[in-house]
Amino acid sequence: MAKCAKAKMKPGDYAMPSDDQLKELRESNKLVIWVLGGPGSGKGTQCDKIVAKYNFTHISTGDLLRAEVETGTERAKALNAIMKEGALVPMNVVLALLAERMIATVKTSNGFLIDGYPRELAQGQEFEKSIKPCDLVLYMKASDATLVQRLLNRGKTSGRTDDNEETIQKRLKTFHAHSDPIINNYTSKVSEIDSERDTEAIFADVVKAIDAVKK
Repeated sequence: MAKCAKAKMKPGDYAMPSDDQLKELRESNKLVIWVLGGPGSGKGTQCDKIVAKYNFTHISTGDLLRAEVETGTERAKALNAIMKEGALVPMNVVLALLAERMIATVKTSNGFLIDGYPRELAQGQEFEKSIKPCDLVLYMKASDATLVQRLLNRGKTSGRTDDNEETIQKRLKTFHAHSDPIINNYTSKVSEIDSERDTEAIFADVVKAIDAVKK
């Protein structure tokens, strides 16, 4: 029996939207906020609180990719093949999906909360060049010791196989290798939030940081 041909990405499958399509987004005064933080830093909790207060559009790149795969289109099948192999999703794919989601929601959104992106400096630079400048980088900062302890505690109940100390240390090493250059490059836009406190104290500082750049 002949094997089914594996779906392959074609040129133009994830082309960036045109300048005309991006015009409204670029000319809007909607805030663009990147949220960075190591595993266990409490990013998810703070993103939920930000959305509830400001009605921002919360875009998680992981959710974006999963939702795209679920559409079942030809380009999505090719994307799924890449993800199943454990290969890195090309930067242009993530960038195009981000742009598409932002264009689709620009009329109804008060701003954009980009969660877990950029993962490395080149992604941030390409985002600003191709889509729109970022207004604020929220860096949920906690010591590695705190993050390890939180994740180990989570592992006791989560059943997640990656919540063990060896894997956690590797994830933290990867996070710092890729994210520290972003923090260092965007110093004028970075607001470091001490995330080793209770949720409400953290959120109070998040609100101050956002209100300081609101347009």
